[in-house]
Amino acid sequence: MHGKRSLLDKMPGDDWQRFANLRLLLTYQWTYPGKKLLFMGGEFGQPREWNHHGSLPWHLADEPRNAGVRALVRDLNRVYRGLPALHRRDHDADGFAWLSWQDDANSVLSYIRRDGDDHAVVLLNFTPVPRHGYRAGVPVAGRYREVLNSDSQYYGGSNVGNAVVDTESVPCMGHAHSIVVSLPPLAGLILVPA
Repeated sequence: MHGKRSLLDKMPGDDWQRFANLRLLLTYQWTYPGKKLLFMGGEFGQPREWNHHGSLPWHLADEPRNAGVRALVRDLNRVYRGLPALHRRDHDADGFAWLSWQDDANSVLSYIRRDGDDHAVVLLNFTPVPRHGYRAGVPVAGRYREVLNSDSQYYGGSNVGNAVVDTESVPCMGHAHSIVVSLPPLAGLILVPA
């Protein structure tokens, strides 16, 4: 652990980008199959590597950007616990399906987490550029709502989002229906059928 730096300290860019990248990483980690683990201060974005000779800089947990990371981790835990599609089939191939892993032109990863007929769509934008009008395939027609947006103003983001989107009968990413969304910069979205 010594000399490896904190997660926040490893992030590139200015302060806004570093915190946005950390929130994106946490959203990716919580929505991807596997168990979740943070180390000593990662839950509020401590700027320095943990030192066993001292305490964590808890006073930073109330600073606006750090409080945003802390609120995001709280809400990720809530969504993770509340959506069985995100955790119940972690070790089952049917619990995960890529929408697109090859959108290198936009630096976007997208996938579906499933638990039987229940599912969540995850869209991750790894650039500081918002992607308005981004089309993603979805498994069922209807309305989708955001249950988490790591770019929300509540987490210190720029508040680019969608709230609710309706599907269109336009095939995309191997699905008969799709949605058109605004992908926030350096951020992840979790959408579920409304």
